[in-house]
Amino acid sequence: MPRTTDSDLAPHELRVLVAAADTGGFSTAAETLGLTQSAVSHSVRGSERKIGAVLFERGRTGARPTPAGEKAVAHARHILRLLDVLTTEARGAARSDAAEGPLRIAAFRSAALHLLPPVLQRLRARHPGIEPRVRIVREVGRGTAGEVADGKADIAIATLGGSAPLPPGLVASGLFEEPYTLVHAPGHTAPRSLPLVDWAENCGSYTRDWWAAQDWIPKATVEAEDDGAVLALVSGGHGMAIMPALSLAGAPNSIRITDLGPNRPTRQVGYVTTSELARSTVVRALVRELRAAVPQGVGLPSGEA
Repeated sequence: MPRTTDSDLAPHELRVLVAAADTGGFSTAAETLGLTQSAVSHSVRGSERKIGAVLFERGRTGARPTPAGEKAVAHARHILRLLDVLTTEARGAARSDAAEGPLRIAAFRSAALHLLPPVLQRLRARHPGIEPRVRIVREVGRGTAGEVADGKADIAIATLGGSAPLPPGLVASGLFEEPYTLVHAPGHTAPRSLPLVDWAENCGSYTRDWWAAQDWIPKATVEAEDDGAVLALVSGGHGMAIMPALSLAGAPNSIRITDLGPNRPTRQVGYVTTSELARSTVVRALVRELRAAVPQGVGLPSGEA
């Protein structure tokens, strides 16, 4: 049988690393874990000695993970989550129970508002033992997939197909293609001549070539915080916007939606998880409900002009 060695980190040491990173200091981590600050400091020093790298920069304002520490903390989160899954799934298999336990979901705003609610309703009905926890993350930079890579989420609803490679250890699968449309207030005979209202998450690398080829699209004169603010500004007559279909679910009657034609841009919406968690019962249960919801998620919203 394999034996642990002095260089192995124990689960309690992993929890200390995660707590120190999440709280930003050893004293606050100690309060969170019910330990003394000296015990936390001793544990971190022991982990650093075993790994052979400095994991935290200490300072008067707290402790911040070094690049090595960020890697260690991300792996610690994954390992601790797999230990939780091991216990939950083994217990469920022994009792022949359905899927149960926490399920951490990261999603960008429009997916959290318009795709997830009916999915989670069906998930709870079929698997009342599952406890979904949704975190809304801006789909810029590392986006929702970064939450999974960092061990903060089990599965992410993400936009796929961009130029940035998927972080190592993650797997992705598409759910549907989401079309973009032109959105404007009613009463304009030439909506393409209006000022552009936009937000940071809107133009990903998968649509950049299309945007660059459209000489009628001006530089954004108004930049909003999110797609909900964009809709409010467009509805108020402050300009036009080019928006994906999910952002227009439940759009008010005070806007008009115009098709951009057969060459309109699209983005692929899918999910990202780890290769280990992809086999867990909680993640597989959510994926089944997501795939069942795809017919409602595809296509343009009603009211398209």
